[in-house]
Amino acid sequence: QVQLVESGGGSVQSGGSLRLSCTASGTTSDDYHWGWFRQAPGKAREGVSCISWSGDDAYYANSAKGRFTMSIDNAKNTMYLQMNSLEADDTATYYCAAARVPVCRLIGNNGYTTYWGQGTQVTVSS
Repeated sequence: QVQLVESGGGSVQSGGSLRLSCTASGTTSDDYHWGWFRQAPGKAREGVSCISWSGDDAYYANSAKGRFTMSIDNAKNTMYLQMNSLEADDTATYYCAAARVPVCRLIGNNGYTTYWGQGTQVTVSS
């Protein structure tokens, strides 16, 4: 069992930055992959980025490329999502997730057990 706790959400003006954190506890190992998802009201959940524990498998959605950076501090069992140049369309509840998958884009896939954080709200005002 893996427990994930997010922090770092908030309200920011367009063009601003936020850094989200997600700390994992429970059973974790280096074959877990980690991801960030978001869901805006009335919209489907969207994968934002994901990364393997080693960092050699990474993915960013087109909406995140060039603006968001995901990183992992293995010693702290914590992953981060640095978000720069935020836009109103980035407003959503952001969730971190973890799963044992062969590639990180399979996090959240029905064929694999995925652990989710409780979510943290990001609001960007224009």
